[in-house]
Amino acid sequence: MRRLLLLAPLALLSACAAAQEFGSGVGAAATAPLDDFNLRREYIPTVLLQAEANPYDRRNLNHCTTIAAEVTRLNEALGPDGDEPPAPDGSTLGERAADAAAKAALDAIRDASTDFIPGRSWIRRLTGAEQHSRHVQSAIQAGRERRAFLKGLGIQRNCAPPASPAWFRPRGGSQR
Repeated sequence: MRRLLLLAPLALLSACAAAQEFGSGVGAAATAPLDDFNLRREYIPTVLLQAEANPYDRRNLNHCTTIAAEVTRLNEALGPDGDEPPAPDGSTLGERAADAAAKAALDAIRDASTDFIPGRSWIRRLTGAEQHSRHVQSAIQAGRERRAFLKGLGIQRNCAPPASPAWFRPRGGSQR
């Protein structure tokens, strides 16, 4: 009976577009313990490592185009900034609900695959996985700081978005 309850949501998911996303995510969720044993590491994009080294570096930021290019590189690594409206994906309410159900199911699989590890926090510390996880989070935070700094610099230089926040309208014409 318990297995039937677990399989029912999977059967519903197989009928929708989220099934493909769910299927590709099952492997990653099931192999989550590899992260805990530091056998698999999350990739840190170069632009985030550069931001971590010096988030307030002003070299080669003389023109709006170079600021915009740097913001674009950070957007590719971090995703859209909080000041940008979400891109319309054309999905229906049912599709968004199916995506949410698929995400919840993947989270449950990931939790189940990592919960069986006794002393998980100690294993993460001893293998270096916890240190790497902190490094990833530090690089993400530095990337966000750099993007905010660049957009502030873009406002100062009267640049149009993406070199400045989406709400900013340059006075007159933007600089180059």
